[in-house]
Amino acid sequence: MVIRQKGRDEPRPPTMVDSLIPVVALIIFILGAVLLYGGDAIAGPVQVAMFLAAIIAGLVAYKNGHSVEGLSKAAVDSVATAMGAIFILFAVGARIGTWNMSGTIATMTQWGIQILSPNWFYVTAVVICAVIALGIGSSWTVMGTIGVALIAIAEALGLSGAMAAGAVISGAYFGDKMSPLSETTNLAPAVAGTDLYSHIRAMMATTIPSIIIALVIYAFIGMRTQIDSDAFNVSTGIEALEDTFFLGLIPMIPLLVVVVMALRKWPPTIAIIAGALAGGVIAAFFQPDVVRAFVDDPDLGTVETMIKGVWSAMATGFEPNTGYEALDELLAGGGMESMLNTIWLIIVALAFGGIMNEAGFLAKLIEPLRNRAKTPRGTLVATGTTAIGINALAADQYLAIVLTGNVFKQQYEKEGIAPQTLSRQIEDTATVTSVLIPWNSCGAYAAGVLGIETIAYFPFAFFNWINRWCPSPTPCSASRSSA
Repeated sequence: MVIRQKGRDEPRPPTMVDSLIPVVALIIFILGAVLLYGGDAIAGPVQVAMFLAAIIAGLVAYKNGHSVEGLSKAAVDSVATAMGAIFILFAVGARIGTWNMSGTIATMTQWGIQILSPNWFYVTAVVICAVIALGIGSSWTVMGTIGVALIAIAEALGLSGAMAAGAVISGAYFGDKMSPLSETTNLAPAVAGTDLYSHIRAMMATTIPSIIIALVIYAFIGMRTQIDSDAFNVSTGIEALEDTFFLGLIPMIPLLVVVVMALRKWPPTIAIIAGALAGGVIAAFFQPDVVRAFVDDPDLGTVETMIKGVWSAMATGFEPNTGYEALDELLAGGGMESMLNTIWLIIVALAFGGIMNEAGFLAKLIEPLRNRAKTPRGTLVATGTTAIGINALAADQYLAIVLTGNVFKQQYEKEGIAPQTLSRQIEDTATVTSVLIPWNSCGAYAAGVLGIETIAYFPFAFFNWINRWCPSPTPCSASRSSA
């Protein structure tokens, strides 16, 4: 419902020029930010670009008769849809801080260095993340737990962090897509009008070949990778880990807490913050010397020191002092504070998307695609293009899934195309590309928790790219699918 200012007429439908003005402005602002700031653009300038584009979108909408109150409410409502993601980000930041201090990441790093082969690391990372995501139905939880450790292991082995992030994301998104426990895997068929298991069966035709091809590419790259042994001395690193931390099964308890709670379908924020608190408890009881060195305040008693150490790690992150600089860099960071830049990006991007949707700009931009889809294959292409476009403009995969499904559902029915074809096409585009867009909530989240910028892992998320471009089978007819 649009709240109009007194005396203002009903809002006018936007023209194509109206709809393009904010998009062109956004492109110009982002290009300007990248040219001026380079790789640092994501740390503030891009957020300003999104904010300015949102203001321009609001001005164009106001010119068309929309009220300031209505546009403001649309922006706030859009941001509100991401509050769950924002709380997850805060929880992940706290968890990274306490797990670095508790020896959880240190133990996983030690095990990974000793067990994983550098040449097969990328393939192994994909498989591990895929299996866990398939079991718990959450790519975000996998990236925020196992993914963080795998990045640390990759860098300790002298491998590319960006390539490792691509492998983590590929495995996490494959498992998420194919899991009946996943939110997006349930949302897509609900919007398209089919059932969950018909949707999963339909996805196998594109998703299984995509992950196989991705694994072959990761294997090929891994076998030809030259290890940068100067980046991290393995023997020195393991010795520093063992001298600094109490390692073994006990520091892995926080990970077990998260996995068990995820399998029991606890809300992600609760599961992750429980893991963070468990990490704090392990640190206080089993890593007291680490906590004391971190707090570095001899005037505090033991209890106060432990509380302050855990509190600080959750708030602003952990800074180790192992005596080996390369290892200190691997185990440093985390804290809720570290997620503020990512959260800022999500807020301004969703505000822009909310105004674009409320003003009718998104629907207007979609209209030519839908009108020009004259064949079943053309309808599939239009569906995918729409989903990716909404991912970029509205910065939210859920809106991309819902809006794309609602726009094309009647057309699929009219052309006699089975609804699971629609749901599969939505997942093959909206879901997998969301993590490749820096200002999308998924891309911002992955960059924030993995510590690798979206633009860096962008070329190496092979499953997501291949699944997006994997040729869809001939659209299944509705009559045949119901037989």
